[in-house]
Parts: sequence; C-alpha cells; structure tokens
Amino acid sequence: MNYKIIENSIPPLQELVNLYKDAGWSNYTKDTALLVNAYKNSLFVLAVWDNSKLIGIIRVVGDGYSILYIQDLLVLKEYQHMGIGSRLLKEVMDKYKNVYQTVLLSDNEPKTKAFYQKMGLVSSDTYGCISFVKFNM
Repeated sequence: MNYKIIENSIPPLQELVNLYKDAGWSNYTKDTALLVNAYKNSLFVLAVWDNSKLIGIIRVVGDGYSILYIQDLLVLKEYQHMGIGSRLLKEVMDKYKNVYQTVLLSDNEPKTKAFYQKMGLVSSDTYGCISFVKFNM
C-alpha cells in the first residue's frame, strides 16, 4: 500500500477527532480546543494519510536535545499490524537519535508493552527510575 507521510502539518480537526475516537481517547475528543493547542505546541508531528484519510500520527514534545516525550502514537484500528506505528516511531527515534532521554507514558497492557519493547524502549525501572504523574481530569 502506498501511504503518504507528512511532517509538521497539523491535520484538519475532524480527521484528528476521528483518529482519537477510534483509539477511545475521549479526553481529546471532548475538548477539541485542547487537542488543537496541543498540536500547535508540539515539537514534531508525523501524519500518515491514505489518500484523504488520516490513518496514523505521532506527536512529540520536549526540547529535542535532552528530552523527547512521545505524547501520542495512534493508528486507526483497521490499519494496525501493517508496520505504520513502527515506522512512525522509528522515524522519530532516528530524527532524535542523539537526545539524552526519550520518554512515553502508555497503557499497562501486554500488547502495548510488547510493541514498545520491540521498538527498543524499556520500563523506567530498568534504569532505577520511577515515573510520577498527575492528571487533571
């Protein structure tokens, strides 16, 4: 299949909402202003298109030197297991290969953990670290 990858272009809001709804991430879909502002203030975005349909995206924040935070990595369910998520993550990791620390927070699900481990990431406790979070929900 021939997909188009576009760098640092914010997709139309409805395309983003469709992608986040498909993933079940309602925090973004119920507050579209948050979603738009999050994208406007991102360090880097890669979007994958199948013609005019947004099928995948990766969004990162950080300074691009000491820290890179992979905020969102989504692929429409019907396009999963085709290497799209792997390619997006690999492109980001290659672009920022000299960044001191790359971080992400994700669901504690076996398939999710297996994917990120396959891509070379490890749990923070491997380095003697612990993560702390606070969500304003």
